[in-house]
Amino acid sequence: MSDQAILRITREIRQIQQGADLSLAVHYEDSDIRSVRALILGPPDTPYQFGFFEFLIKFGKDYPATSPNVRALTTNGGQSRFNPNIYSSGRVCLSILGTWRGESGEQWSSAQCLESLLISIQSLMSSNPYENEPGYEGARSSTDQENMEAYVAKIHHETLRLAVLEPLETSLNILPEKSAGSLADIPSESDDNILYEDDRPSFDPFSDFRKRRFLWYYEPYMQSLVAAEERHPRKAKFQRMPFESGNNSMDGHFDYLELKRRMAVVKDAILEETHHWAVEGQLAKKQEWGIAASLQRQYEQIVENLKHQNNITVDLYLEDGNPFMWKLTYFGRPMTQLDGGMFKILIHLSPRFPEEQPRVFLEASSFFHIRVSKEGVLCYVPRRTEEMRYHIEGIVTSLEEEHPPYDPRTTVNPEATKLFWGTPEERRKYNRELRRSVERTAEA
Repeated sequence: MSDQAILRITREIRQIQQGADLSLAVHYEDSDIRSVRALILGPPDTPYQFGFFEFLIKFGKDYPATSPNVRALTTNGGQSRFNPNIYSSGRVCLSILGTWRGESGEQWSSAQCLESLLISIQSLMSSNPYENEPGYEGARSSTDQENMEAYVAKIHHETLRLAVLEPLETSLNILPEKSAGSLADIPSESDDNILYEDDRPSFDPFSDFRKRRFLWYYEPYMQSLVAAEERHPRKAKFQRMPFESGNNSMDGHFDYLELKRRMAVVKDAILEETHHWAVEGQLAKKQEWGIAASLQRQYEQIVENLKHQNNITVDLYLEDGNPFMWKLTYFGRPMTQLDGGMFKILIHLSPRFPEEQPRVFLEASSFFHIRVSKEGVLCYVPRRTEEMRYHIEGIVTSLEEEHPPYDPRTTVNPEATKLFWGTPEERRKYNRELRRSVERTAEA
């Protein structure tokens, strides 16, 4: 592969990593930039909603003259076909990949890039994927309608089971027969424990991405489970589609009750892991890790800058002097919806920061805000991920933003979201609920 091709691939990877699209993530090993792992977040309002779909992208020596090779990795070990155009074998049928015949102008060209390719794959994850199968376009018979509904139903179930729960259970070491996550290997506060800076879990480039997003989307996941459970009895078998055959299908049965149980177990395991970061952090500080000194220095610089700016809306300190547990008190700005509020925010940092990003919680979990889940998880997006000053900035911005663009990926309270983007009367109700919760923070 030429140096020019390598530079182009590097630029395209960086474009995604530094871009504003919250539904794409990519990673590659330094030893082979031609082999890229990509994760696509299932689009909102589809049966793929907030599923984590992984793909392997292989660039040939003559890229970008020819398209890369793509293989789906979220296939249940080659047993589940997630789309008429995404086979259980991992084959992805798209005209720009040359794996499916297309109209003139739909073929690959050197003007295309990695991001446009991933967006094209994501477009297959539609609200009615049944219609992606050639020959079924425009079908409107009663049988076709029943098939469409049955296909959407089983994709939704398997998205939650295979594209959300299973990869998280693997990274959290939750075995199927266990009722809770096993975090026994996380060190305690005993002086006998030694934490090694080069210790890392088995390689999974998207483990932290999945965990943070799971905390964001836990309530939407559970709401969709409850709604689907009423329509699909436990153990009812999936319906096979006319285009499914042999191993290239999606077979199985519904069990939303079990999925709800597993969702709760995963959430508890992620929260337990998060709380153990403080213990790991104290050990890292005692053993004089570089990251402990770096976070301590960043904290001191941020506090000094706040004093220099005479910033009276943000107060920041470390809990027990632990540079991995930050506490932020935010005072609502005058003449805004948050005026008079006092918000106590916990920022949990990992000894593996920035590879593992902070997890942020409001102490008042009942705060009614589109960016705050019912569990108190704050959804925010920093402009840059490697420095804590951008995280502090992002946290404050997420609370203060009065006119955010509509984006279901960053609104994590379904009830608040429905009111915020509803009718004028519903927006007024949102504002009333927000003000009531602001007043409660001042009373606490």
